[in-house]
Amino acid sequence: MISRRHLLAAGAASLAVAPGAWAQQNPQSLRALAAAKGLVFGTAAASYELKDRDFTALLPRQAAQVVPEYEMKRGALEPKPGQYDFSALDKLFGFAARSGMSLRGHPLVWYTANPPWLAPALEARRDENLMTGHIRALMTRYRLASVDVVNEALMPPDSSQRGWRPSPWLKAFGPRYLDIAFAAARAANPATRLVYNDFGCEQGGPGNDRFRADTLKLLDGLLARNVPIDALGLQAHLTAFSNPVDQRKLRAFLEEVRARGLAVLVTELDVDDSGGPSDIAARDRAVADEARRFLDVVLDTPATRAVLTWNLSDRYVDPPDEWRLKLAGFRYRKTPYDAAMAPKPLWQALARAFAGRRAFY
Repeated sequence: MISRRHLLAAGAASLAVAPGAWAQQNPQSLRALAAAKGLVFGTAAASYELKDRDFTALLPRQAAQVVPEYEMKRGALEPKPGQYDFSALDKLFGFAARSGMSLRGHPLVWYTANPPWLAPALEARRDENLMTGHIRALMTRYRLASVDVVNEALMPPDSSQRGWRPSPWLKAFGPRYLDIAFAAARAANPATRLVYNDFGCEQGGPGNDRFRADTLKLLDGLLARNVPIDALGLQAHLTAFSNPVDQRKLRAFLEEVRARGLAVLVTELDVDDSGGPSDIAARDRAVADEARRFLDVVLDTPATRAVLTWNLSDRYVDPPDEWRLKLAGFRYRKTPYDAAMAPKPLWQALARAFAGRRAFY
């Protein structure tokens, strides 16, 4: 019997085939390939991207689910207490719903991207409704398939400190803010899959080892307190030329998560290609290879239910704080499609990973 790993290895050599030609020979979409194996493939998108017709034609063909890149962050939604501006989020989610795509929420509670008024309000009155009211407002307005209830509550792997990441929520309520948030989300919509989302469990460095242990400790605490959590979100911000995925460590970690009865969602997959050669083809191969190594493990567990990329096209990747790289002539190639909406080797790696996944029944 040929394993999925052997199939992927056999297909790796053909990554040199022009991406467009490969796509023409294999016209199935990532959406269809994933769905055939019981997975949801989706992507982050932003409302401003909908102005581009080539993108709006591509998005629903390839992706079955959309998560907002920034429109659901509280700082963008609630500029004044209780005064919401849902216009950008309604535009994005409306397009997705009309296109037959499901909706994923990100994030309800985060240490950053909050409106300026929130921290002083929490300081003045430690009112749980400043959290739970916001959660109810979003969870009752949108029918979400899944949502990141709490995002990044732990100190990151590259920190010299461990434990809880400082936040207005931690300062106001202590670690029980997670319990409050998950309980409010479940009460607002029992049908939505509730997720704790973070980065740092994927790679193999010593900081990642510590982070995996801290993540399991966090999950064990939530489960012991009967907090209604359904899944762990792996952001999967990978790196092509440093700190690679350690497949053995990742596989053992995923088995620990599965043993706790939790689903796994890959929520923000991309591959940072900075630090690599100037040759684009070489960078693209490295990006695809690192994603394949990650997916080779993640898709081997039935706990994995979804894979979402952090955007579909490189056209929308470069954030303003990375302008120095842009001035130097560097453009990231993190996503499945290039800036001209042509599929890249990362698209091929995703397609082969989905096609090769075992069917779990």
